[in-house]
Amino acid sequence: MKSRKLTDVLERVEAWPAELQNELALDLEAAVTGGEDQPSDRELTGIDRGLRAANEGRFASEDDVEAAFAKFRSR
Repeated sequence: MKSRKLTDVLERVEAWPAELQNELALDLEAAVTGGEDQPSDRELTGIDRGLRAANEGRFASEDDVEAAFAKFRSR
């Protein structure tokens, strides 16, 4: 049963853009070898954007955060 789930996941991953497949491969490699996970350029850009927003005092309200999480809970 588990191998079928893995096969399903791998089939979905094959449909991902190459950049996301590469990020996944690097994350898995780091997990298996005990190496350090390095953020991708896209992740670093997101981190920088979040830090700038925080430094400017721009934060999501509790209602906004709850609404965002509710989308994922309903899946």
